Amino acid sequence: MPHLFSPLKIKSVEFKNRIVVSPMCEYSSVDGFANDWHLVHLGSRAVGGAALVITEATAVSAEGRISPSDLGIWKDEQIEKLKQITEFIHEHGSIAGIQLAHAGRKASHDVPWNGGRQIPSDKQNGWKALAPSAIPFTENDEAPAELDASGIEKVKTDFKAAASRALKAGFKVIELHGAHGYLLNEFYSPLSNHRTDQYGGSFENRIRLLLEVTASVKEVWPDEYPLFVRISATDWMEGGWTADDSAALAKVLKIKGVDLIDCSSGGNVANVKIPLKPGYQVEFAKKIRKETGILTGAVGLITEAVQADEIIQSGQADVVLLAREMLRDPYFPLHGAHRLGQEVKWPSQYERAKY
Repeated sequence: MPHLFSPLKIKSVEFKNRIVVSPMCEYSSVDGFANDWHLVHLGSRAVGGAALVITEATAVSAEGRISPSDLGIWKDEQIEKLKQITEFIHEHGSIAGIQLAHAGRKASHDVPWNGGRQIPSDKQNGWKALAPSAIPFTENDEAPAELDASGIEKVKTDFKAAASRALKAGFKVIELHGAHGYLLNEFYSPLSNHRTDQYGGSFENRIRLLLEVTASVKEVWPDEYPLFVRISATDWMEGGWTADDSAALAKVLKIKGVDLIDCSSGGNVANVKIPLKPGYQVEFAKKIRKETGILTGAVGLITEAVQADEIIQSGQADVVLLAREMLRDPYFPLHGAHRLGQEVKWPSQYERAKY
């Protein structure tokens, strides 16, 4: 059996293979509500054979959205449609996961196909972004408001409440979004965190909010269900967060009960040169897995089944997360199994056209 299609059990949850649908923002919600677009988008990837399907970055508060069109889970009324989606995913043999997120200083932006520019807080559909320090992401952006003590407490409370709603909606995996320059990443990177209180300065202080959010989520998230954290393993800039920092963080997160580190990178500094190539971020998953013993997920220009299988077989990561390739081919797991010589059962409705 190809290693890519070997099962993996994390706590009480069994994943039928090592292929994960990575969170991908769809910018298709009104007031944070999921709709039929999300049902079809996520459901089709479950039908396509992925072991785990993770929602896009799902805002834990209205002010934590990247755009006015982001998916959200900050109020109980948003649970109903999400529950329909998780039931469909589970009915078709995949596991439903949700990525809980707060955009921080990268909040209040227009959708990408309208240019993606920041919407100033005094304009329609705009609001004041929040951050560890009042440093805008780009010089053209409005400076965010620096979170005070009560604001930080609200962030932790919002993540906890969102986790509780996620459980009610039927999700079996939570991933905390601590990457790509969003709030939790902004706190642990010295390039975006210039605080002088207990949340700034030292490594221990800068990772404090992520650890506290993790603890608050674990208060309501069942012990038998997995908890993942996505990190940006490097800022790709001198003086910023490094891969060694990430390994040190992963050691602490493992002790705190996190089950898997989803190893992405970048996003916290504008206009950084990133050495893009197939599998360019796999080295971070390999390093963290080797140095800490925690499970890791590899992501970043993974587009071929043979490539993905080699990542798992060689012990560089425990799962692979695919994004753009899953947009191009929702049935990548089924096609990949065929290419690797693995017996695969297509949905009965599609059996006659499988190859």
